[in-house]
This record gives sequence, C-alpha cells and structure tokens, in this order.
Amino acid sequence: MLRIAKEALTFDDVLLVPAHSTVLPNTADLSTQLTKTIRLNIPMLSAAMDTVTEARLAIALAQEGGIGFIHKNMSIERQAEEVRRVKKHESGVVTDPQTVLPTTTLREVKELTERNGFAGYPVVTEENELVGIITGRDVRFVTDLNQPVSVYMTPKERLVTVREGESREVVFAKMHEKRVEKALVVDESFHLRGMITVKDFQKAERKPNACKDEQGRLRVGAAVGAGAGNEERVDALVAAGVDVLLIDSSHGHSEG
Repeated sequence: MLRIAKEALTFDDVLLVPAHSTVLPNTADLSTQLTKTIRLNIPMLSAAMDTVTEARLAIALAQEGGIGFIHKNMSIERQAEEVRRVKKHESGVVTDPQTVLPTTTLREVKELTERNGFAGYPVVTEENELVGIITGRDVRFVTDLNQPVSVYMTPKERLVTVREGESREVVFAKMHEKRVEKALVVDESFHLRGMITVKDFQKAERKPNACKDEQGRLRVGAAVGAGAGNEERVDALVAAGVDVLLIDSSHGHSEG
C-alpha cells in the first residue's frame, strides 16, 4: 500500500502569476558603481585570465558598458601596451597624438603608418606649433619617399582647427563643412593640444552606453600580483592610462 510520507510539488505543479509591471526592458537601468569614481552601464566585467581578457575583449566589453581586466601573465611592457590599445581605440579627443616634423621624410611616415595602423599625422615645429597635417591621401601617388613632409602636407591654412572645450556639435559642423575626417585642437598660440576624428564620433553614436573616462576614452582595468615587487608594473600601467587595478591571486589563502 502506497503511503505518502510528505506532500511535495514539482515545477509542473506550480504556476506563478506575474504581477503587472510598468517597467519596460529597454528602460531598465542596470548601471552599477565599480568604484567611487567609476560607474558601469552594465554590471559585467571580465576575468583577468590569459585565456579571457586582452585588449580585444576589453574594447568590446567597454563599448557595451562594462569593463575588462587585462591579465598579468605577460611582460610589463606588453601589458602596458594592451592597456594603451584600449585607451587609444576610441577617444573623444586624442590628447597626445603622434606627430611629425616638417623635415620628416615620407619614408619615415610610411614606417609609422605600418607600425601604428593609421595614416594621419599632425605636422608641428620643435615648439609644437601646428603647421599642417600629412595623410595617406596626400602621398598616395608619391614615388620619391625621400621627400620631406613639408612638400606634400596640407598646410595649416586649409586645416579644420578648434579650440579646447569646443562643443561636439560645433566640431562636427566644421568637419562636415570642409568634408574632412580630422579636426585639430589648438590653443590661442596655435600650439597643438589634441586631435578629433570623425570615426570616434561615429563609434560614440553606435555605442551610446560605452564605459568611458572624462576624456571620452574607453575604460580598462589591469591585474597585478599580490606579492612584493609589483611597483614597476603598477607604474607602467598607470602611465599607460589604466583606470582601475585589480589585485589578482590564484590562491588567497597562501603566502605566494
């Protein structure tokens, strides 16, 4: 004879009736505070593991509103470079753009392009006064690469320049008027202070929830060890622009 010792229920026996909600999915706020000064637009960060997070994932995650932590299983120089790749991928204003001198040869510019992956370089004097810009369009059909940049650069009279603190709308309007993809930020003495590219505007429009710092750059974290001797790594990461450091230890209960 079957005896029921205790009544029990399965999932099929229970139905929860949802309550009425006025909250729509696309209006839900998932933002959360990571630190006192860093707020994430989605509550997601990536593990500082060598099979998980380097610059590529950190960029993708920051664009969606989270943050990635670059792992430490690499040299100090390479980890700092991974951080720089994230910080330079998308910038409101590139505050320290790569520049060349008027006497720089086109061959040297070509080498810079191959190494950096972009072809536009402001041309400045030794005193950092802006005198022009050299782009791939300027030298596309040039065969003599020993010529100086000054021969083929676009002179400052034809550049789109803006002052520091100029609004996004004004900058975009000037770039659209001249049909150019780069605007150069200068001070009252025409010294170079930064560079703005139309690609960064487009990225910002496509990813409005991206996690960015005050300068419009994607945020990124990096891992450092818990033991002594990490000062050099920390200094290099801070110099590269890292936003937050993670103390990473695989065994929290052990001395090593």
